[in-house]
Amino acid sequence: MAIRSSDVVPISDARARLTELAEDVVSGGHEKVLTKNGSSYVALVDARKLDYYHALETEHGHLLLAQAALDGLADVAAGRLLDEADLDAALAAPR
Repeated sequence: MAIRSSDVVPISDARARLTELAEDVVSGGHEKVLTKNGSSYVALVDARKLDYYHALETEHGHLLLAQAALDGLADVAAGRLLDEADLDAALAAPR
């Protein structure tokens, strides 16, 4: 959903209108971007959407781990292996 100009609110205005803004977020589905000194500062989002965003973030982490495991298995299948000395050296090397 696109952000409308009415969804961008200076934080100084939001203090007085918090209940109204929260109702619009929950009932209308319009997330609000609160600005401070003209720049994006924080956002008001429905708590259920926030839970969903966190679940997506967790899922993304799981997918990255699964891909890393698949990459590792492909390395083993292709014979790209380190012996113990090379592994110790790689782990000790500064990054």
